[in-house]
Amino acid sequence: MNDYSLYYGMTMIAFVLTFGAQMYIQSTYRKYGQIANRNGVTGARAAAEILLRNNITDVGINKGAGVLTDHYDPRNSTVTLSQANYDNASIASVAVSSHECGHVLQDKTNYYFLRLRAAMYPIVSFSSYGGYLAIMVGVMFNILGLIQLGILMECVILAFQVITLPVEFDASNRALREIQKYGFLDNDELQGAQTVLRAAALTYVAGVASALLQILRLVVMFGGRRRRDD
Repeated sequence: MNDYSLYYGMTMIAFVLTFGAQMYIQSTYRKYGQIANRNGVTGARAAAEILLRNNITDVGINKGAGVLTDHYDPRNSTVTLSQANYDNASIASVAVSSHECGHVLQDKTNYYFLRLRAAMYPIVSFSSYGGYLAIMVGVMFNILGLIQLGILMECVILAFQVITLPVEFDASNRALREIQKYGFLDNDELQGAQTVLRAAALTYVAGVASALLQILRLVVMFGGRRRRDD
């Protein structure tokens, strides 16, 4: 197998992993988003109760647009829930909103990996633009050191995504404990919430795998180019 076959093979694998994970979370979310929970708990209510019962009064809950755009922003202490999750009393809405509150609990307890991810964010933000710029300029002017710098920046992005995994897994575990503790869902419904959160976690695993393949593609491409130049 030559370098180009390996390169395009890894490109295809990365695409399948990313596309497959996205399709799985969308289909899983759609399924459980259509199943109302028996207790009539909306995503907004679940989030509000989790914060209240944990004595967190300085975090707001907002309704946002889009689908699966739910997130917690520690910079302005706000949980934003997509409209469907905010208003609907489905199994998925409780799972997703509780997950975002899991990030709030991480923030309030100084969860190590959350702090580490936040500290890395400025570097990662720069690397996401600077990495490919360095590689393109390095290719244009045949500067191997610049290409290697670009690949190193891509490695920083990979490290960030790896650190994201325990953050997301822990937030889901916290969410499930809160759901069970406060009786938002019945036991059989809790299994559905676990399925939703597991599907969401797979998107992050796929992201790590894709980032790793991306780095390997670059190494194969420019490693082969270096051998040809030599």
